Amino acid sequence: MIFDAFFKAIAQTGDPRFRRVLALGIGLTLALLVAAYACFLVLIQWLVGPDATVPVLGEVRWLDDLMSIGSLIFMLILSVFLMVPVASAITSMFLDEVAQAVEDKHFPHLPHVRKTPLWEAAKDTVNFLGVLITANVLALILYVIFPPAAVFIFWGLNGFLLGREYFTLAAARRIGLPEAKRLRRKHAGTIWMAGTLMAMPLSIPLINLVIPILGAATFTHIFHALNRRG
Repeated sequence: MIFDAFFKAIAQTGDPRFRRVLALGIGLTLALLVAAYACFLVLIQWLVGPDATVPVLGEVRWLDDLMSIGSLIFMLILSVFLMVPVASAITSMFLDEVAQAVEDKHFPHLPHVRKTPLWEAAKDTVNFLGVLITANVLALILYVIFPPAAVFIFWGLNGFLLGREYFTLAAARRIGLPEAKRLRRKHAGTIWMAGTLMAMPLSIPLINLVIPILGAATFTHIFHALNRRG
């Protein structure tokens, strides 16, 4: 069932609505990272200033430039780790459109559902982003303690989070949040396995940016399959 849903999602990647959500997600992610760096740079310049006094060396005029260059390198490295969770969270604002595209093609007999209001989607996005970043930052400790298992920890953690988020999104559209949570608990193992399948390509540059779209489409298929069983 999981692979059937995944391959159906891949087959629909040419859908204009899929491409629109992907473009919005990447564009907003890049804008957010640039804005975060700009704020970080302003903070450094405010703290250090054009001139600074260093013990032994005395007053130096190049420290501000050095800190700015160092912060750019730091943010570029950090963006490698933040790009995926940030893109996943921001893209989740528009995944309602992906789910509708899947249902229009594969489940045309279903009635249309109320579209999630933008403010409600934005609130869910902020919550999901916070959970993703916090979990992945804490996981860095486990990566250091258990380096051989780092990739499996990454897959398992992000698979759990992505599966939980995308299945809930797909299910809540049709059966409401309380029933979606009940169905998610009932099929937790299947959802985690499917989420792990989504998490595996997250370490592949560029491909990882498409995963939120494929995840939403895949879990829409999975929800309908599990709901039919129930």
